[in-house]
Amino acid sequence: MHGQFCWYELTTPDVDAAKRFYTRFTGWGTQAFDKNYNMFTAGDVPVAGIFQLNSEMRSNGIPPNWMPYVESDNVDDTVAKAKSLGGKVMVGPDDIPGTGRFAVVQDPQGATFGVYRSSGPSGGWDGKNVVDRFSWHELMTSDYQKAFDFYSALFGWNRTTAMDMGGGNMYQVFGQGEAQYGGMLNKMPGMESMPPFWLVYIHVNDVGKAVAIATKNGAVIQRERTEIPGGTIAILGDSTGAGFALHDTKSMPSAAAATVAKASAAVKKAASSVATAVKKAVKKAKAKTKAKAKPKVKAKAKAKASARKAKPKAKPRAKAKSAPKKKATRRSAPKKAKSRGRAKAKK
Repeated sequence: MHGQFCWYELTTPDVDAAKRFYTRFTGWGTQAFDKNYNMFTAGDVPVAGIFQLNSEMRSNGIPPNWMPYVESDNVDDTVAKAKSLGGKVMVGPDDIPGTGRFAVVQDPQGATFGVYRSSGPSGGWDGKNVVDRFSWHELMTSDYQKAFDFYSALFGWNRTTAMDMGGGNMYQVFGQGEAQYGGMLNKMPGMESMPPFWLVYIHVNDVGKAVAIATKNGAVIQRERTEIPGGTIAILGDSTGAGFALHDTKSMPSAAAATVAKASAAVKKAASSVATAVKKAVKKAKAKTKAKAKPKVKAKAKAKASARKAKPKAKPRAKAKSAPKKKATRRSAPKKAKSRGRAKAKK
């Protein structure tokens, strides 16, 4: 559809190195189009081209770069309109036999993009995220308001949402209808010497893992993994210097939340260790107490048993001593009485 992003092209000094680099952290394959042009594929469907950066291009100051193409109903009409709006035609319009027609244009601020019409079914992007496809397009320019007017006139783009990036630098999101294709903003401080450019985003499964693999293979991080509405991004330069970005739809905990989570995990681990140590100590103490208590209990039991045996013997001895005294007292009366009787009898 007219106005949709439909193709991407990497211009690089080392085509073979680019093939190895990008296929390591995406699900892309590669395919030759002809002896001078190669393609990246996703599920056997071509999604981008690889073009050799030659000496002539280098002498004209063209660096390694990624460039997006926008679909046009009529490439010649779009190019003519771009020229009337202050754009500059860099290449074409030309035909690609059996494929379509294209042109390369530079906008009034100096950012370069392609215009393309396929001779077959359209491959335009409708704004929906698909892994291993491109999912966002960002224009870093010197005047985003004028840049938006230019592209809107060419492709019918409309403004969707806007946000302040700080200091009044607005980030203008654009698309068609409710579909969002990308954003435009003025160059950030420190980027004044850089010419305006388009930055393309590759949708991957996990930005963190992709960044780790990319940097291991020569990439340079321009912007660390950052959370955005609906996912995370990171901006890098490949092993030859071409800039690109990565995008996923996974949320990323904030630094504060991550710190709290880490601290909480440490506290839980420490508490668990303390609880385990206390349990062991209590168990050990109980075992010692039980071991010490056993002899005492046995000794007490033995003492009680001895006491039980001793008491019956003690009682008879006590009775034996007291009984004679009492009996003697009781028996003395009859003896006296008897002796008195005898005495009377003698008289």
